[in-house]
Amino acid sequence: MQDLIIEAWGNRDLLKDKKYSDAIREVIEALDKGQLRVAEKKETKWEVNEWVKQAILMYFAIQPMQTWDVAPFEFYDKMLLKKDYEKQGVRAVPHAVARYGAFLGRNVVLMPSYTNIGAYVDEGTMVDTWATVGSCAQIGKGVHLSGGVGIGGVLEPLQANPVIIEDGCFLGSRSIVVEGVVVEKEAVLGANVVLTKSTRIIDVSKEVAIETKGRIPARSVVIPGTYTKKFPAGEYQVPCALIIGKRKASTDLKTSLNDALRDFNVAV
Repeated sequence: MQDLIIEAWGNRDLLKDKKYSDAIREVIEALDKGQLRVAEKKETKWEVNEWVKQAILMYFAIQPMQTWDVAPFEFYDKMLLKKDYEKQGVRAVPHAVARYGAFLGRNVVLMPSYTNIGAYVDEGTMVDTWATVGSCAQIGKGVHLSGGVGIGGVLEPLQANPVIIEDGCFLGSRSIVVEGVVVEKEAVLGANVVLTKSTRIIDVSKEVAIETKGRIPARSVVIPGTYTKKFPAGEYQVPCALIIGKRKASTDLKTSLNDALRDFNVAV
């Protein structure tokens, strides 16, 4: 499949050949079943399978537009939706929507939410009300995406990393993670934390602050913060993310956000 996808990517006229369009559909089916992933962790590093993203983009090209009538609503699109939730062991609450080509592990709970094609949501994860899991995002086991969480999607550029949320993480209400940021295992993000590729991540848990970007270390507890930046018009407060400590070993993995933050005398 990989050779056919790469060949078709270089010559779109090949999409008229059933051999190539069938290969694209096989890739999407494998994504839907979790047999393929857009990104995989090899040892300690996440690697992107660019050819899989190529297949997703070409799938848009070969799918016909069609109308769905769900009275009184009407939808007009070319992408199918996932089905057979009971067989997959997934709880889908009305109006949860997941596109075909997204994988959902057993015991995933979808409250009214949206999961896009290419996403991988591992077993036991909660996608809470109005949360969004963008295209190709990789969500680990036992993650809680609280109400209104926004996980960004990425299809282009092909080499761009998707957002990675590793096992056991808790993302507080209205937090946003985009542009390939990695949130490592069992980290806790407080409500309204915004993480982009350029967001300053400042560890203030020790005497000397340490600044990084693009990655939240495992078991970190993170809250929104600001720092002062000079502009031609004056000095203004710019958002950042503050690591205020590590999750305690005694903290149960299923604890609420408030319980996790209480260890640091912080209310968010």
